[in-house]
Amino acid sequence: MENEIKIKEGEIDVAVKVHSGLHEFSRLYLREEVEDRYRDREELILTAYFGDEPVGYLISYDKYVDGSFYCWMAGVEPEFRRRGILTKMMAYLNEWAVRHRYEKITLKTRNSRREMLAYLIKNSFNIKNVEVNPAIEDNKVLFEKSLFN
Repeated sequence: MENEIKIKEGEIDVAVKVHSGLHEFSRLYLREEVEDRYRDREELILTAYFGDEPVGYLISYDKYVDGSFYCWMAGVEPEFRRRGILTKMMAYLNEWAVRHRYEKITLKTRNSRREMLAYLIKNSFNIKNVEVNPAIEDNKVLFEKSLFN
């Protein structure tokens, strides 16, 4: 099954299209809005294919300019989850970040995204901070993973 998963770089239009089909995200982004996020910063856009079908994406960039690389958004279509697609994209991100001399990966997720919280803990991410919101399920949890442990 893993051989059917292919990861490609730089396909922003495909990433935006996959994002638009995911119900967990409360906001859709146009290509221009995504590009504004990482303008003048180093970025990595990944798309995951299962066979010939795009089923996942990951958008990351050098948000903080502090030696960390920020994973801004990632997702996999529900019917393709639990097949190792996110894991393969995250492994690609980690290897890429090491080659580009980053020291850690950071990302935020909401308290309501239980599957993502469990995935991050299981994969050696540490909680660094919590942004408290009026609704506890909307709290944003900042995670960090060292690339050199």
